[in-house]
Order: sequence, then C-alpha cells, then structure tokens
Amino acid sequence: MDQFHAYLAKNQLKSTRQRDLIAYKFFSTEGHISIEELLALSRTENPRIGYATVYRTLKLLTECGLAAMRRFGDGQTMYETAGDTEHHDHLICIECGHVLEFQNEEIEREQERVARSFGFNLVRHRLELYGMCPKARGIKGGSCPHDDASKSLRALRPSRS
Repeated sequence: MDQFHAYLAKNQLKSTRQRDLIAYKFFSTEGHISIEELLALSRTENPRIGYATVYRTLKLLTECGLAAMRRFGDGQTMYETAGDTEHHDHLICIECGHVLEFQNEEIEREQERVARSFGFNLVRHRLELYGMCPKARGIKGGSCPHDDASKSLRALRPSRS
C-alpha cells in the first residue's frame, strides 16, 4: 500500500477510503480477478463504491506496477498482482472462463531451448493453454473450479432485496 500511496502523492492524486478499500481487497485476492468481481468484494464493506471507481483504481494500480492486466481468449480483462509473483502460465476453460495458473520447469526449459535454436534470447513470454475443464467436458462427477469460485463470490455479494 505504501507504493500505491507514494504513486498517488507523486501524481497529485488523492488517497481516498474507497481507493484504499479497493486496493486492499485486490491485494487480498489470489489469482485473477475481474473488475466486476472486485466491485462485488469491495461492496461487501462499502455498498456505495461504483464500477468507475474500481476501474480507475485498477488502472492506477497497473500504472504504478502493482497490478498486471491480462486478456484471455474470452476478451474479458482480468487483473493479478504484479512484481512479487513468480512467473506462471495459464490454463483457460473455453466454456466457463476459469483461469488456472500453473508452473512447469520442463516447459520453461523447452521454451528456452526452442528460442535458442532460432537464435533468440528470451526476455519474457506468456503461455496460455485453452481447453475445457472436467465439468465442461461432460466427465461424470467432473467439477469446475469456476463453480466453487463463483459460489464464494456470490456469498460475498450483498443481496438485492
């Protein structure tokens, strides 16, 4: 949060309770999160927070290097913490949109080998594998990790009665 506050001060922007709450919720979340999901999480503590405030806060977090924006096959923009996280790759379900992070040293070594064979020196890369989770494939008893995440998120959203 100190880096975020320093960025705001440097750019003559206010540090507000809403921005702080959104940033806190963002840093408390593991994996990828959409603007809509972060909005729902933030509204559990402050129902007056609006979509635009979440959007602008994520934009500021991205500009100061604390968040990374990702766009996967479905076109939805997701965010994850940047900088402190180790390199990872992604499995993306084309049916439910769930994004699963993974690390595999064998794949990393093979990518380096392939790059060198073409005379490339890798600086960075991104690997996204698209497929279908067990439930989307129709496997009997197969579960979808997205269902569990959605249930947890719905439980956090305020009711609309």
